[in-house]
Amino acid sequence: MKWLLFVFFIGFYFNPLFSQRNVKDSAIATPWIGVHYGGNFTAGDLADRYGYLNHLGIIAGYKTATNWYIGMESNFIFGNQVRVTGLLNDLIDSYGNVTDVNGDIARIFVLPRGLNINVSVGKVFPVLSPNNNSGIFVNGGLGYLIHHMRIETNDQVVPQLELNYRKGYDRLTSGVNLHQFIGYAFMANSGFYNFYGGFYAQEGFTKNLRTINLDEPEVPVSTKTRIDIQVGFRLGWMIPFYKRKPKDFYFN
Repeated sequence: MKWLLFVFFIGFYFNPLFSQRNVKDSAIATPWIGVHYGGNFTAGDLADRYGYLNHLGIIAGYKTATNWYIGMESNFIFGNQVRVTGLLNDLIDSYGNVTDVNGDIARIFVLPRGLNINVSVGKVFPVLSPNNNSGIFVNGGLGYLIHHMRIETNDQVVPQLELNYRKGYDRLTSGVNLHQFIGYAFMANSGFYNFYGGFYAQEGFTKNLRTINLDEPEVPVSTKTRIDIQVGFRLGWMIPFYKRKPKDFYFN
């Protein structure tokens, strides 16, 4: 996760330079970058494939002096709960095993993986806040979602799952998504103790990208629009960048 290391470097190196200004006097226009974790329960068509999903993401945006926010975010989606049954049944031998090219029993892992990229618009309402830059944070927007089942055989070679054969099992799916967030954003009066957290929802309008599923070749792949829903929470750390407060000079 090189980009996470980059964000932390930016925060600790540059934040002392840019966040010396006390924000408790007024609302301030400032760029935001941040990292977050989200935990999401699946619903709709997505629940037929996956269980609980994790989001690990990064945001970059701008908060105006009137507390409007516009930004972009990207989330890596991962988990370990796959609900599709019988996915590799056609590869199992009479002993109930899948074997590799050497005849050894293969250890196969099937894991949910995905990515989304979103544009967000929102606003901070300074309610129950220590300053005019903190408070109830609401945003929503539009984005792109892609997800699939990652099939891992580690260092083993399973001929039926190599190269393009693996694509016949991965259920690659993509489409547009909507997303909404309501929570709380906190910008400290000084220092870099700034965070946001709250409830998150995402609705994907996606379609299958594969034309055949090798585990059920006689069943036509659906071309209908799927409704892939995720609902959960999000917690993040953000770095506001605002200009250093000018020093006062006195002349006798």
